[in-house]
Amino acid sequence: MKTAELRRAFLEYFKTNEHTIVKSSSLVPHDDPTLLFTTAGMVQFKRPLLGEEKRDYVRATSCQKCMRAGGKHNDLRNVGRTARHHTFFEMLGNFSFGDYFKKDAIRFGWEFFTDHLDLDKGKLYASVHEGDEEMGLGVDEEALEEWNRYLPRERILTLPTSENFWAMGDTGPCGPCSEILIDQGEHMACGPDCAPGVCDCDRFLELWNLVFMQFNRKEDGSMEPLPAPSIDTGAGLERIAAVLQKVPSNYDIDIFQEIIGVIEQLSGHSHGKDPEKDVSIKVIADHGRAATFLIGDGVLPSNEGRGYVLRRVIRRAVRHGRLLGIDKPFLQEVANGVIAAMSDTYPDITKSRSYIQMALINEEKSFSATLDRGLSKLQEEVEKLKKADSKTFPGETIFKLYDTYGFPIDIVMDMARDQDFQVDEAGFDQFMEEQRQRSRAAFKVSGVMETSEALKQLAAQGVTTTFTGYGRTEDQSVILALLTEAGAVDEVSEGQKVEVVCEQTPFYGEAGGQVGDCGRITGMGFTLEVETTQRTPGDLLVHVCKVLQGTAKVGEEVTLAVDDEKRKATERNHTATHILHHVLRSVLGDHVKQQGSYVGPDYFRFDFSHGEALTYEQLAKIEKMVTERILENEDLTAQVTDTDSAIAQGAMALFGEKYGDEVRMVSIGDYSKELCGGTHSHHTGDIGPFKITGESSVAAGIRRIEALTGTGALEYIQNQEKSLKQTAALLKAAPYDLAERVQKLLAQQKELEKEVERVKAQAMSRQFAPSGQDIREINGVKVLSQLVNVDSPKDLRVMLDNLKDQIKSGVVVLGAEAEDGKAMLICGVTKDFIDRFHAGEIINTLSAKLGGKGGGRPDMAQGGGPKSNALQETLNSVFALIEKKS
Repeated sequence: MKTAELRRAFLEYFKTNEHTIVKSSSLVPHDDPTLLFTTAGMVQFKRPLLGEEKRDYVRATSCQKCMRAGGKHNDLRNVGRTARHHTFFEMLGNFSFGDYFKKDAIRFGWEFFTDHLDLDKGKLYASVHEGDEEMGLGVDEEALEEWNRYLPRERILTLPTSENFWAMGDTGPCGPCSEILIDQGEHMACGPDCAPGVCDCDRFLELWNLVFMQFNRKEDGSMEPLPAPSIDTGAGLERIAAVLQKVPSNYDIDIFQEIIGVIEQLSGHSHGKDPEKDVSIKVIADHGRAATFLIGDGVLPSNEGRGYVLRRVIRRAVRHGRLLGIDKPFLQEVANGVIAAMSDTYPDITKSRSYIQMALINEEKSFSATLDRGLSKLQEEVEKLKKADSKTFPGETIFKLYDTYGFPIDIVMDMARDQDFQVDEAGFDQFMEEQRQRSRAAFKVSGVMETSEALKQLAAQGVTTTFTGYGRTEDQSVILALLTEAGAVDEVSEGQKVEVVCEQTPFYGEAGGQVGDCGRITGMGFTLEVETTQRTPGDLLVHVCKVLQGTAKVGEEVTLAVDDEKRKATERNHTATHILHHVLRSVLGDHVKQQGSYVGPDYFRFDFSHGEALTYEQLAKIEKMVTERILENEDLTAQVTDTDSAIAQGAMALFGEKYGDEVRMVSIGDYSKELCGGTHSHHTGDIGPFKITGESSVAAGIRRIEALTGTGALEYIQNQEKSLKQTAALLKAAPYDLAERVQKLLAQQKELEKEVERVKAQAMSRQFAPSGQDIREINGVKVLSQLVNVDSPKDLRVMLDNLKDQIKSGVVVLGAEAEDGKAMLICGVTKDFIDRFHAGEIINTLSAKLGGKGGGRPDMAQGGGPKSNALQETLNSVFALIEKKS
């Protein structure tokens, strides 16, 4: 059975058993700031599993993209060296939210494996939780009894809490697990004592883990039964595929072989011929697949968080490419192999092909530029350690290699292991943590407010807010909840801060880059000012308010009125971002994808993927094309449809946004279609003037455009025009002649500055014209060492050049006291003596006497120090120093 067939068979089996097939979520968790990546199938179901959210279904099944490589060095080091270890993988799973429990979960697992995959029943084992005295739990008799329907007792293992108990944290939902294992035969054993539950080798391979979420662990450690127990299962797609395809390693299954074939062509090495070369081939296959999907889900290489993990993965793959003799950018070709192997299941990676390739090429070029130098530096450190007879790579050295050359610790560890060194991981971690504390990136979920316990309880009760603001900015509703710092309250009075939840609202909650609406909520005898509106993961819209007057109570009828002027200004800017996105892709290429935005009433910014700064000509063209689209005055239409239909019509989905089964597709003419829940102008002509005010870099491979629309753009243009006219009046020139006039003035100023420098140099030369008594001859070398009075290091250099010209041949050392009281030194050596005297070495020696440092070229060097009182003595020592060196 091919991997794609296995994936399809799993989902279809559970669909026939009344499960809703839920599409894989992004590798970037949408509403869980505690996670770097989606690490398991249950991540997108966390809220319903915790009882914090009700969905349209109580049974679900999915094949989830997963990534596990954040923070554990061993994760990456083991990739390519074991048969099963991956960074990116796919997890099959079925879930029950308070519906079926152990009996059906076990039945589904057994039935799918034996009836649908035809696995040998005689080779299957199961494990159950053996109990835990500290938790007050005995053997999971219920699971044991259910398994005994299908398996003899000797093939049902009882395993400890460390193996067969799952918990989301120290407190909260948890429960025992049950694993399904398969005996792959003695040829896969690690030794004569190999047994299920005893060793981790590949003979008794875990295929599926069933989690029975049945308890709530309280603060005191005691367990209480959950009112609605749930099921969360996970099975590694690649593992099961390897068993079905009868191959010893996950890397031998069909999808990996297709990717490996590309690597074989690029490197000229065949998989299976050389164990060390095989490691590199497998590392590139795994990391190339991970990088393709991470970039496809909007992650770009950086030095923090998710971007750093991606950078480590890419750079490790590049290094293994070098080990295979690939010395030019190649990962974009590996990505093509990944897309060919997996795009039938994940068509988004085909649409993002050029974007993925651009990101890979840019990062690979960036790293390749320093890789050789870094490897050389790494080898130097290895030689130093060998000479010192040390067997441990210091953590500080590893950190410096990372910080200076961008070397991930994985590369250092690989090289250290190859040369029998231990690695000071603890030391490295300490330096990394210190750096993180200096510049810690806080993970923020875009457009989702941190959910209080009171809001979680509302969501768990199935409470939602209906948004009515697409067609109106004023509506009537009822207050469902009032939330303060103390929690849910029945009423609030004048001066209090409060979060208000209503049955329905025209207020837009911050999402997709668009700011939340502000305005007023009024009722009988009270007025609340809405400062902003936010949304929660449970589809609640929360008005963040201050009570201006009166007392508001739960259950009262209210009028909700959005600030209409600010809403319209925000809508103009939002519609402009859609047009700008289209124009950027037209001008720069289809690698351009939105990476983030801010859409407010004051201005908007638009972040997008592109590898270099935009030229003035490009910006002018973009501005013109956006304006032309605005003038077409196209209608905007919004259509609610399912995600697949919208994507099939060409709609663009934005990174970092979570889409449900139904989506809102906003279209402008026949050129722009985007999945968007925001509010918009009715016609493009409503936008009015459009003006780009800035273009800059946000991060590697990401650019930012800032722009204005409507009256904001008009005011900006008027201010620019006013400033231009004022400047023209000052220079007595027409506005269109300003550039030429300023050029002439700058040229004149440059000539005047040169004249000033020439006059100053002459004055300084007259101030100090050395006589024959000032110049000593030491072993045939003229030496001049003097204390002078100058204002700056620049003046000191001018004087040095003059004096070198005057003495023609020899060594000149000058010292002066700077305005801050420190001593300045400069040394010049004429060309005929630079083979005997090095100015940098002379200055370094003299600066040390002043408590400072210095250095420079053989013919000229500068230095100094804080001990200005020792300056004259230091200058007097020059003659002895030259005599010693000659």
